[in-house]
Amino acid sequence: MALETEIATNPPELALSDTDINWDRLDKTKFHVIGAVLFTAQQALLHPTAVVKTRMQVVADSDSCGLSRLGGASFFRHIVRNDGVPGLFRGFGTSAIGSLPGRVICLTSLEVSKDMMLRYTEGLDMPEATRVGVANGVAGMFSNLVSCVYFVPLDVICQRLMVQGLPGATSYNGPFDVIAKVIRNEGFRGLYRGFGLTAVTQSPASALWWGAYGAAQHIIWRSLGYRDDAQKKPSHMEMVTVQASAGMVAGACSSIITTPVDTVKTRLQVMDNYGVGRPSVLKTVKTLLREDGWWGFYRGFGPRFLNMSLYGTTMIVTYELIKRLSIKQR
Repeated sequence: MALETEIATNPPELALSDTDINWDRLDKTKFHVIGAVLFTAQQALLHPTAVVKTRMQVVADSDSCGLSRLGGASFFRHIVRNDGVPGLFRGFGTSAIGSLPGRVICLTSLEVSKDMMLRYTEGLDMPEATRVGVANGVAGMFSNLVSCVYFVPLDVICQRLMVQGLPGATSYNGPFDVIAKVIRNEGFRGLYRGFGLTAVTQSPASALWWGAYGAAQHIIWRSLGYRDDAQKKPSHMEMVTVQASAGMVAGACSSIITTPVDTVKTRLQVMDNYGVGRPSVLKTVKTLLREDGWWGFYRGFGPRFLNMSLYGTTMIVTYELIKRLSIKQR
């Protein structure tokens, strides 16, 4: 009885190998079901920051309300004052439901490609942190390329729902009305506005994020004295803390580098008032420069930095928890 009490009050420590659970150790059904539930909850917590970021990036300097001069906190209050709390969750239902199939595609391609890269680089003469970083980076790039085909149209739909109410924004009656109007005005390729820009830029950004996360986690564990073959094992709390720290570092670095591209992509996907002709990257860049100079490319940086730092932390803690809960029973 004393032994059972000691185990209940002192959870068993984990092997360091449990910090990097590979694809072949996972129960795939549990992995995707648990992932759908937990990632949807995480998405609900962070969606308001995405709404604020998107609206800040889209609003033009010419608006009569002076919204382009508001900071992130002021823009947040403006949305709540005018639209109430529901205004912070515009597009959430479409995003949450629409993301479910995309997550299956993204997570499967991520884990399979990472497992393949780890096997391929196993015999190469390189530092372990570099090998882990490279494997995670390649996996992140590949999964992003695969998921872009699915997620770009979903982004176009959700972002158009988010910006309703802004001066010059088109009014829609739900996601299907967005699809109908975009296809009627631009054809099917209108749903893929910004696809090339997203694929070319976000795939390297995803490689950077996952590579930085994998390498940072490996370095932190080693700096704390943990080794795969050592008797010293991390506790659950240590594991969550290290993974959250590595995710925060990766998210913060990625937001600094990718915000200008994200601003161009968001405006390209949402705005229609560029005059004659189909919107293009060049027209979007010229408009940003004309409206606000080079700083215009960092519109919405505060909410995006917060979003990606929090996303990096909560996503990776959630993701690693999902993997631990999905380990095959032996």
